[in-house]
Amino acid sequence: MAKTKELSKDVRDKIVDLHKAGMGYKTIAKQLGEKVTTVGAIIRKWKKHKLTANLPWSGAPCKISPCGVSMIMRTVRNQPRTTREELVNDLKAAGTIVTKKTVGNTLRREGLKSCCARKVPLLKKAHLQARLKFATEHLTDSEEDWVKVLWSDKTKIELFGINSTRCVWRRRKAAYDSKNTIPTVKYGGGNIMLWGCFSAKGTGQLHRIKGRMDGAMYRQMLGENLLPSVRALKRVMVGYSSMTMIQNARLRQQITGSRRSILRSWSGLVSLQTLIP
Repeated sequence: MAKTKELSKDVRDKIVDLHKAGMGYKTIAKQLGEKVTTVGAIIRKWKKHKLTANLPWSGAPCKISPCGVSMIMRTVRNQPRTTREELVNDLKAAGTIVTKKTVGNTLRREGLKSCCARKVPLLKKAHLQARLKFATEHLTDSEEDWVKVLWSDKTKIELFGINSTRCVWRRRKAAYDSKNTIPTVKYGGGNIMLWGCFSAKGTGQLHRIKGRMDGAMYRQMLGENLLPSVRALKRVMVGYSSMTMIQNARLRQQITGSRRSILRSWSGLVSLQTLIP
């Protein structure tokens, strides 16, 4: 945007003098060949501050032009993980030399803030389709049906906080936008592996998994933890004779041996999906 023409102090003083003489804005503007809005602004300033000289600036002028602001906003919108240093280099290539602090202040004025990216499971296209299919198939299930479901899963606990963090520039309520998250993979390492289960009526037992799990260990764990949890929860759920177990695990993920032995090891687990005391 081009800089507007600045009136000299003599012209501004003359506008004030004519206003004191009782002349209107339009008459003064016509006599001096200026815009009515310019005359009005100078007179309002004189009424408020009793002077016509330029007032001191409230702060340093912005070093990044509106075009530069649009450029870095476009870059951050397309790739929120862009660092301030990368934005500084982009502006330098465009002919604007600024510091990382200036870039950060500009982004904050535009409504963005630097936040640690949330970590979410890495979902491939097949995972998304499977989850959508499951949700569609059970869309009309009643609350009574869901009460009879027992959910089980394993999780890892990292004791030393080795996971790295990344900052992203995002707006409020956009924490879980796909561009603002860091995908994670299940069982990527850790120190403690835990198994647990829960239903609508409460949580079951928590079991620590030691070593590498195979089919025999998994069946033993279910017998020692799952069935007691089901019996305890069903005492709360009066009137229900059975529960359905939904497990979140891949069959060949944590067991060894030939394909035939793997299928035999897991064949006993399928019958546990419907649990009857």
